[in-house]
Amino acid sequence: GINAEYGVEVRTQWQQSPDENWDVQNGQGRKKQWLCESTRSHSTIAKYAQYQASTFREFLQEEQDRSGNDKHEDLASVKRRGPKRFTNFKMIQFGTNVDLSDKKKWGPQIAELEKLPPFCRVKSSSNMLSYMGHKILGMNTIQLYMKVPGSRTPGHQENNNMSALNLNIGPGDCEWFVVPQEYWGVFHEICERNKINYLTGSWWPLIEDLHKENIPFYRFFQRPEDLVWINAGAIHWVQAKGWCNNIAWNTGPMTHAQYVKAYERYEWNKLKGVKSIVPMNHLSWNLARYAKIYDAGLVKEIRHCLEGTLSKCKAIKEKLQKEGKEVQFHGREKDEWTHYCEICEVEVFNILFVENRKVHCENCARSSSKTLDGFVVLEEYKIEELESWLQSFKLADRPANGNELEDYSVDIAKLPPSLRYL
Repeated sequence: GINAEYGVEVRTQWQQSPDENWDVQNGQGRKKQWLCESTRSHSTIAKYAQYQASTFREFLQEEQDRSGNDKHEDLASVKRRGPKRFTNFKMIQFGTNVDLSDKKKWGPQIAELEKLPPFCRVKSSSNMLSYMGHKILGMNTIQLYMKVPGSRTPGHQENNNMSALNLNIGPGDCEWFVVPQEYWGVFHEICERNKINYLTGSWWPLIEDLHKENIPFYRFFQRPEDLVWINAGAIHWVQAKGWCNNIAWNTGPMTHAQYVKAYERYEWNKLKGVKSIVPMNHLSWNLARYAKIYDAGLVKEIRHCLEGTLSKCKAIKEKLQKEGKEVQFHGREKDEWTHYCEICEVEVFNILFVENRKVHCENCARSSSKTLDGFVVLEEYKIEELESWLQSFKLADRPANGNELEDYSVDIAKLPPSLRYL
């Protein structure tokens, strides 16, 4: 079969009704809870597909035994609807996060998605995440999710509140619950009350608690071939109703609202000691250098970020100069990943404090050694370069016949090789 030995992350969960979540002990539901139990292991596409098929065969057999005859609805509709109700708790496995970024292996599938309109595409000049200059798996690349009935994607907001798309390949349906971004603080409080980490924990909201807190939610079925758009920061959780496979990826529309929500979460993650998967400073400088931006509010916000990071770089360099610590120019390699601090996992932009080939932020480097003994300080961009990029960054003129979703035409020849896939 197709890339049969490819790796799959498997989550083992209890199969249960979508509007309930039980603390299951010895196969019995003891009490309802927000904590969503989901243990992780690893397998391959071939093994998981075998498991998917065998659970379907078992289910068909059970249905036939129950109805007492062989004449029942066709296989496709059974696969789609799944069990009519989950009567007892059963362990199931959910295959998640299959990386489909390799064009050599998944070329035809990736090409098929190019047929989507530009604002939905994985790579597009109107998508902020296409300016990263490197892959962020599952964000500016595609991931596959392989499901049996009851498979759950617990409650979450996307990394750095980016927007997202999810396509159901079928044959089964998925059930979605979605809450507007404005309510995330209430979810955070409920998680705290339940002793669950909102950002990194695994949780499944109880419907009665949402009613109690007056939280509105959308609830809908995603049929095969339905494409779900998750707006910036929307809180969502999903359960498979039938047997199905989904693909998903993120996108960052070039809007003020998207950027602000992404940057707010970037700062909140810092406060909470959580790594931001989207390095907002690196991304902002790339947008300033290479993107055409027609949203005045977005230009203002990016400029604010550039001015802040530039003045921080200058301050760090001045301090090092006074201390007599040399800063070596290092530059950046093609496709080089963004650097994060080895200790606190904060993004390290431009000035890297390196010890034993490991990058640290200034704070962690100085905590480790006040005089920075054993550290080499490297600089990726010259201050003059940053100043000139900031100076030349301005609002682009929208073409007369422009379409807000499609007119981000960028001169590809001016882009570095790592961004030329636009």
